Amino acid sequence: MQIECYAQRLLNPFRGVMHTIRYQSAEAVTTDGVEWDIYVANDALLDGLGHAGRRAQISDIRYGRWSAEKGLKRGPLFPSDDFRRLEEMGAVVYEHLLKRHRDVPFPFRDPFELWLLDRDDRPLALLHSVRTDVETDTRPPLDWRAGLAAQEGFESTAVSGLAEPAAVYLTRHVNSLASGVVQWFRRSDDGAGLGLLTLKGGDHLRGRVLDADAFPQQFISTAGMDDAHARLVHDYHAWQAPWLLLLPHLDVAARSRLEASACRQAELVEKHFRLYPMVIDRAALYAARVEAALVRSQPRKKAASEVMPMYYIELGVSADE
Repeated sequence: MQIECYAQRLLNPFRGVMHTIRYQSAEAVTTDGVEWDIYVANDALLDGLGHAGRRAQISDIRYGRWSAEKGLKRGPLFPSDDFRRLEEMGAVVYEHLLKRHRDVPFPFRDPFELWLLDRDDRPLALLHSVRTDVETDTRPPLDWRAGLAAQEGFESTAVSGLAEPAAVYLTRHVNSLASGVVQWFRRSDDGAGLGLLTLKGGDHLRGRVLDADAFPQQFISTAGMDDAHARLVHDYHAWQAPWLLLLPHLDVAARSRLEASACRQAELVEKHFRLYPMVIDRAALYAARVEAALVRSQPRKKAASEVMPMYYIELGVSADE
């Protein structure tokens, strides 16, 4: 019986990490290490489809939601010919969840990365990541997005005189620096990347190897930007700090800066700190968590932006459509 435990980034924009316990076509997933959703899927529907089955989608059925505090709340039952098999898969994942939920964060298992390239064919912005080479035949949006949440919550004075949200301007600026070519890379343990297939041209780039330094740690390159736009990206990263701290590859200097920025968003620190792979200033993050607890204890009306979960899907037409 093969059970996988792994983490995968939620991208374009980067908005956190999904931790998964998977057995066959059943999985338990969490973005905060506390609340886990368990799903099963009838993968038997793909039998006989061959290569076409790679693109076919089957609906997930909610097995239940679990937390250590509340226990398991079962989802609705959908009797079918395969119901017993789906129940058995869900039960295996649930039993493993009870044993492994304290082991988060899990290792990242999404080494295949899709990058938007700049005009020098260097990685400009990370668009997508997947676990296997088979999944590189997916067609995600091929432009970079700052995100819907950023349009509401991200502010910056780095570029003066903006007549639109900073996130909208940043989205357009990053994409204006792109060559239009995107490329899949397989990242190795040392951070280097082997160039794989390209989209929208750039066939000559296949097979190249780029050092780890060619890939920006925080997924947007500021190479070639003037000071104002580099500060705009820096401000965006500061706004993303509670999520960026989930990444294991940050150097100490970057993590220290991000921790200081993250403490300005105490409730997000409280939500995600269980999944931080390491902490530099433990006292500062503890103070942020105390602040979040005090805020939660006060009655307030939720704003519309607070209803949107961090793992919302960015909808829109891709650049090649």
